[in-house]
Amino acid sequence: MLMQRVLTAIVLLAVLLGALLASSPWPLIALLLLMAGCALWEWLRLSLSSAWRPAAFWVAVFATLVMLWLVWTWMPSTAAVPAVRRLVHPWLMPAVAALWLVLALPQVLQGKTDQPRMHVTLSVFGVLAIVSTWAALVLIYVEYGAWCLVSMMALIWCADIAAYFTGRALGKHKLAPRVSPGKTWEGAIGGILAAAIWTTATSALPGSFGELLAQQWSLPLVFLLSAALGAISIVGDLFESLLKRRAGVKDSSKLLPGHGGVFDRIDALLPVAPVAILLTGIV
Repeated sequence: MLMQRVLTAIVLLAVLLGALLASSPWPLIALLLLMAGCALWEWLRLSLSSAWRPAAFWVAVFATLVMLWLVWTWMPSTAAVPAVRRLVHPWLMPAVAALWLVLALPQVLQGKTDQPRMHVTLSVFGVLAIVSTWAALVLIYVEYGAWCLVSMMALIWCADIAAYFTGRALGKHKLAPRVSPGKTWEGAIGGILAAAIWTTATSALPGSFGELLAQQWSLPLVFLLSAALGAISIVGDLFESLLKRRAGVKDSSKLLPGHGGVFDRIDALLPVAPVAILLTGIV
């Protein structure tokens, strides 16, 4: 299992690196489209009632085709970025950010894993969350480049890695025992601090996400805002765990051998992307 996990990780990193280094933006955009479509299919399989679950595939296909049509319309012309802005602003990004706060967070705090509820609401939320994340990633990449995108995603990776090791070393108080018994408050604090330190430190590097934040906010606020993004990433992780427990599954799918599904890999990114793009002032 460990070897399978390592091999899958190597392949994924190689594909991502190749897409980022390509001379055309299309390889990365295609990769993001594939990621979004797979993650949406997985989300809907977890959130829909059993009677409607077969529709998850077709909804995901339709949403992916719509995103493909949108980006195909945007990319050949200089009007691409304004077109993306019209999609994400003024309603999509703020609305999705608000839904993570008023819908997902209370669900996590209540921790009711015994039965699925709000099938339609959570499924519609899934479509909006996936599309907004895809749009945010495309917009950051098109307007500010690969390094800005990677440094923003690295905020989440730092939070995840630091939370794991801090929790292993110091964890005593459970964060959400009914949703994810392995997570602790100590690990969460370690992850939040790591996200803040990473973003603040990289604010001195040209073209980074941290520098983009620093152009809008003072350095102390950059630290606090990136800490908030680290905290939000934990909500995304816990929310997916809640959906999986309600559906009675361990992984969102088996698309990635040793890693579960795409949703399992990007759950923490979903609430961060819309908030991050709002904080940068891009939209």
